[in-house]
Amino acid sequence: MSLSRTSPVASLIPERLFIFELANNHMGDVEHGLRIIDEFAALARGYDFAFAIKLQFRELDTFIHPDFQGRTDIKYIKRFSETRLDRAQTRRLVARIKEHGLYAMCTPFDEASVDRIVADGFDILKIASCSFTDWPLIEAIGRTDLPVVGSTAGIELLDIDNIVSFMRHRERDFALMTCVAQYPTPASDLQLNQIDLLRARYPHLRIGYSTHEDPNETLPVAMAIAKGATLFEKHVGVPTETYALNAYSASPAQARAWLDSARKAYACAGVTGERVEPSREERDALRDLRRGVFAKRPIAKGQRLKAEDVFFAIPAQPGQVTANDWSKYTHYTATDDIPAAAPVTSAATRREEVRARILSIVERVKALLSESRGVVPGEAELEISHHYGLDRFDRVGITMVTVVNRGYCKKLIVVLPGQSHPEQYHARKEETFHMLHGDLVLRLDGEDQVCRPGSVVTITPGTRHAFESRTGAVFEEISSTHAVDDSFYTDPAIGQNPDRKTFLRYWLA
Repeated sequence: MSLSRTSPVASLIPERLFIFELANNHMGDVEHGLRIIDEFAALARGYDFAFAIKLQFRELDTFIHPDFQGRTDIKYIKRFSETRLDRAQTRRLVARIKEHGLYAMCTPFDEASVDRIVADGFDILKIASCSFTDWPLIEAIGRTDLPVVGSTAGIELLDIDNIVSFMRHRERDFALMTCVAQYPTPASDLQLNQIDLLRARYPHLRIGYSTHEDPNETLPVAMAIAKGATLFEKHVGVPTETYALNAYSASPAQARAWLDSARKAYACAGVTGERVEPSREERDALRDLRRGVFAKRPIAKGQRLKAEDVFFAIPAQPGQVTANDWSKYTHYTATDDIPAAAPVTSAATRREEVRARILSIVERVKALLSESRGVVPGEAELEISHHYGLDRFDRVGITMVTVVNRGYCKKLIVVLPGQSHPEQYHARKEETFHMLHGDLVLRLDGEDQVCRPGSVVTITPGTRHAFESRTGAVFEEISSTHAVDDSFYTDPAIGQNPDRKTFLRYWLA
């Protein structure tokens, strides 16, 4: 499944955003919280990334049931109660974040906290994994104008689909983060391949990585970057004699190592979304290993080079045509005499690219065959006859598919609209034309006859024949064995043209 039916909303969430999750690591001490912000803001200044510091809000008087207020035997009630900050204190933290020029980000755990986040001027709102399907909270978040990031630890794909759809229909700036809710998460449980799954399933969304691994681990963030994640989150704090860090929160030194790994990963990853231009050193190294084109025999000025005229060998000389430049779609004509064993250079040849013209012919032939409802053998070779060259193919030329050529022969002939086939005869071959589609004017020894679907005409050896079509035609040619030396054109210029055919094997795909 892919929820990508609409174009992405222009994102206010910056690229390469690294989120320092303060959470409750301020320990209910606003001065300690300010210190964490100051130290991590100073750390951020050494990196060319965007940074946010994230808080968490809960209106504890309503978030905790009245009967459980003040309980110390329940882990999270004790933790949240002991680290409570009042409104004035959290506003001091937000103001300090913004003084440092960082994004202020917050996770609400109840509807009242959503209103508080908006009123206090936060830049980005976060949905925690535990709240991902808390629909009363999601509805409140959906009524804000803030960009939203959602963590997905333990969430079923159908539920993620539903939230993505909810945000998309409201045209919300939304991103997802893969996450594992183990604190800390062992390396064997990080499930970084979930980044690939989310990126494939939601190609219009930014995908990030929220980390809970041991804070000394630096490999996962590099892997996440290589997989295309663009948002990164880590719990942080500053250890003191009073306040120790938990097992999944990073100190400034550990966060620096984490960011260094990310910076190196970006350097290794290089350009995204486009083919990178090779460096001069890379181009030189590749050229040194490429075979040059050399003349096998003397080549006269004006002669078109064929495979039998050249050989390929190292070392290639500066300005020399290489084997990598040589193909049936690239034609070289000598503009100077080229001695035997001499390098074939760009300066001594004229290069002509015919790929685009050949592909245009193939597409038109396929379209006419489709229109005729004809069925062509899968690997049958296509023979393009351009009797006077590709420049005149649209007026003089045909294409043929040889189905079988044994004691008997069957070909499928395609004549494009407006094309004609010049007059020829066969000394040995007898052939029968069976019209399948379109119109054809067949000229036999100078006499015209009109052929339409169903027409059958037999042409005996020695009979001069030519044909043309106004709207295009497809017909079968059924004959005795076809021999390459048994076609004689009444215009001798055609017989003197050795380059009048192009053959393609894989053209139907």
